[in-house]
Amino acid sequence: MATSIAANAWVDPRAELDEEVEIGPFCTVGANVRIERGTRLLNNVTLMGHVDVGRDNTFYPNVVIGGEPQDISYTGSATKVVIGHGNMFREGVTVNRATEKEDGITSLGDENFLMANSHVAHDCKLGSRIIIANGTLLGGHVHVNDFASLSGGVAVHHYTTIGSYSFIGGLSRVLHDVPPFMLCEGTPARPRCINIVALRRNNFDPAEIDSLAEAHRLLYRSKVGLEAAREVLRGADRITPGVKKLLSFVEGQQEGRHGRGREAKRAA
Repeated sequence: MATSIAANAWVDPRAELDEEVEIGPFCTVGANVRIERGTRLLNNVTLMGHVDVGRDNTFYPNVVIGGEPQDISYTGSATKVVIGHGNMFREGVTVNRATEKEDGITSLGDENFLMANSHVAHDCKLGSRIIIANGTLLGGHVHVNDFASLSGGVAVHHYTTIGSYSFIGGLSRVLHDVPPFMLCEGTPARPRCINIVALRRNNFDPAEIDSLAEAHRLLYRSKVGLEAAREVLRGADRITPGVKKLLSFVEGQQEGRHGRGREAKRAA
């Protein structure tokens, strides 16, 4: 199937469009945009700046991808947004291109679902199969790992890392890194329990789930400290792959500042 471009859309002749791309009414596609096959811009979508878009993505009305970073240090360099395959961007989503402070790329992986009016700021790194609900805001340099879910109206502080298979409750204020496998909520958000729904949906072994629950109890309820928790879990033969990943994440978090592991890199 040939590429379809609505008569009242504007596509710069220098943009690179594969076959089977759909550009709907009143869309704007800039000169430095590359779009792979099967991607659809429904209407009133703007892709500006340097933007690479993979296959089979869907952009709903009023999405803006590649706008300049909302950072006063930005000097206009050719930073970019890179988007993988099979993502869905609902109405009013905004994704800003990067600053020069890291690798110059704001990136999203595959099969992510960004609901209406959510915002991904400059230099964010999103993995794959992430859900971000309506009105949620990611500050600059936020990393979100695979299979994380953020509920509606969540605000995430810059340089925060959101661990894989975690869940953040609605209207939470996220100031600290969110450990993998945890359900967090509050102002500020804190780990309340393991994210058992995601673990069961993704076929985690029951023994792994029990071990993660025990690790949560030690770290966040008994508050015995990281090394003491590690020894208790090792003595009980509960150092599973998931527990090992959790303990490593917490160790990195504690090496940072303000509850954010990547703040150490920022300070350097």
